[in-house]
Amino acid sequence: MYAVEVRDHIMIAHSFKGELFGPAQKLHGATFVVDVAFFRPDITADGVVVDIGRAHDALKATLGPLNYNNLDELQQFKGKQTTTEYLSKYIFDAMAGAARSGALGPGGEGIVKIKVTLHESHVAKAWYEGAV
Repeated sequence: MYAVEVRDHIMIAHSFKGELFGPAQKLHGATFVVDVAFFRPDITADGVVVDIGRAHDALKATLGPLNYNNLDELQQFKGKQTTTEYLSKYIFDAMAGAARSGALGPGGEGIVKIKVTLHESHVAKAWYEGAV
């Protein structure tokens, strides 16, 4: 299986509900390094998995509306616990949509799996991966 991975980051604020989250129930900030890996069983005639520039543009477009925002105030997250795991799936859905829509350019149609990893710190990360 071939893969290409792109990376970006976001700075957000959010809070959680429930005793499980202890002090994170209060509004706090987080900086996530976001990696998105695109997988396909073969490379294109041009010898690539996907256009890295377009993949990076799609990731930036997905993260842009979240960056420097309080996720608690964004409509798409009303009533949601914006945990690292939840955000991984949210970003996955957007990137899978980009692959399906042709936004990744030639090669995007052959993507069979995507893995989205959010690095919460140097000692913790979470991810979501699935078929496109």
